[in-house]
Amino acid sequence: MTTSASVPEVESRFSAARQIADAVLFEGYVLYPYRASAAKNRLRWQFGVLVPPAWGTDSAEHCAQRTECLMEPRRGATLMIEVRFLRAQRRTVERALPGWAFEVTDALELPDRILVPWDEGVEERIELSIPVDELTGTGVSVPFSRPAGEESELVHTEEGQVTGRLHRRREQVDGLLRLRATEVPGPYTALKLTAELENAGGWAPKEGDARDAALPHSLISAHLLLGLSDGTFVSMTDPPEWAKGAVADCRNEHTWPVLAGEEGRADVLLSSPIILEDHPMVAPESAGTLYDATEIDEILALRTTALTDREKREARGTDLRAGEVIDLADSLPPEVWERLHGAVRALREITEPADPRPPAGVTGPDDPFTATRPDTPWWDPAGDRSVDPARDRVLIGDSSVGAGSRVLLKPGLRRTDAQDLFLDGRAALVEAVLHDVDGAVHLAVTVEGDPGADLWRQQGRFLYFQPDEVVPLEEG
Repeated sequence: MTTSASVPEVESRFSAARQIADAVLFEGYVLYPYRASAAKNRLRWQFGVLVPPAWGTDSAEHCAQRTECLMEPRRGATLMIEVRFLRAQRRTVERALPGWAFEVTDALELPDRILVPWDEGVEERIELSIPVDELTGTGVSVPFSRPAGEESELVHTEEGQVTGRLHRRREQVDGLLRLRATEVPGPYTALKLTAELENAGGWAPKEGDARDAALPHSLISAHLLLGLSDGTFVSMTDPPEWAKGAVADCRNEHTWPVLAGEEGRADVLLSSPIILEDHPMVAPESAGTLYDATEIDEILALRTTALTDREKREARGTDLRAGEVIDLADSLPPEVWERLHGAVRALREITEPADPRPPAGVTGPDDPFTATRPDTPWWDPAGDRSVDPARDRVLIGDSSVGAGSRVLLKPGLRRTDAQDLFLDGRAALVEAVLHDVDGAVHLAVTVEGDPGADLWRQQGRFLYFQPDEVVPLEEG
């Protein structure tokens, strides 16, 4: 077993996965408006927190996480592991007194920032490389520890005078990683890998201690990166048919394994405390880390630029990473704002040959069986004479339905929202027949008896249902 970064495959195989792993590591680290005084920044560290066992027994927090997944290693393969987590480094603020003395204070105001007490996140990484053959049988247990430490940093004025001091303290953190591989019954050479990561610290709370007392002794945002030198992992969200039973038998607790790294490869797996899909990626439009994934980047960046000068000073004094968010939002050029405003993904190639057959039951206004010309821009409906929302019709059963037709609404349970279910059994008037870029047909309708129908019609705002969600009513 190797316990250093000397294995060359570690860096090359994990580098593509580290961007999303870093996003997991710092998810929710500091939230808008990025100030320590904000209410939502007072209860921190929500994901992947492994507390000391003595604290976990009396709270809803967990002291361990369990990952189980399937892998298909080739003969002589090596499993590479990165245990990644944050350590809460407690920072206190002190004001300078005459005679080279200091006293603790709640805030130290400087021209560019306001320094306040705060828990900083220190990145920790344990790198291992273990031959797969060593994982069978009783498996392998790897204890690890990070020692306590403290240091002080003097704070100077613009003139160079000492105005205060920042004192940082880290508590000792102890952990244990257990790895075991067992054969999966069947004709395929597959193994079930079990990885258990736990906080093995001996810290015990005193009477009256709150969660904040346990955090410096905890593994925060803990997760694993796993890689095979030769072989592949099996997708846990979309396994092949032969593996579905074995995947269902896997037990994952407080973590979820997904394929990571380059698209199309399956030799790296990220076991995340946040549920993700296979091969997750950071949106290419993202200009930087904003730590608050509950809102889109554009809204966060706009709201950050709108903070007052004092609020920005508070954010810069809260945390170095919060200060970087403020600087990022203030420095975004116009072209980046345009990129943040939106992106369209997964469109079909408009140059591919058009299907000469019309959608089932759909007729057009002029030449119903003429496909859209390849040079017709898909974004310009007026330039495409093969569709006309006001005149197109769709065949539902034996009835031809189009603008002006009356229908009975029967919303589908699998693809509708809750509000549409209230319209079940209501009569409606079809206003238009619409086609999307994937070839699906949608009916724009207004509900009969709705006092606002005329207003919605003037504004072009309708309810939308698919043909199999309506029943034609006899005209008249």
